[in-house]
Amino acid sequence: MNFEDEIPTITTTELEALLSENPQIIDVREDYEFAEGHIPNAINVPLGEIDNYELNGRAYIICRSGQRSAQAADLLYEKGNNVVDVYGGMLSWQGPTVT
Repeated sequence: MNFEDEIPTITTTELEALLSENPQIIDVREDYEFAEGHIPNAINVPLGEIDNYELNGRAYIICRSGQRSAQAADLLYEKGNNVVDVYGGMLSWQGPTVT
């Protein structure tokens, strides 16, 4: 099912502005992609494993370009989770990264 019209989205710039609040960020890229650079404190849960992941509160979902995060957000939203899809993914991210 497609919940894109119901799931809120934010830009990477908007997410960067929230970093001081220590938001829960779920990066759904594969392990090797995550290891190449990710947002500080982001949790890596590859898309293939997201259906089994239990969220605790609102989570911001990010991937490389925005495709996988939209899929993950759909799956998590369908299970009743509070999710926000990050538009543009890591390709648009200009904030700090760690490896």
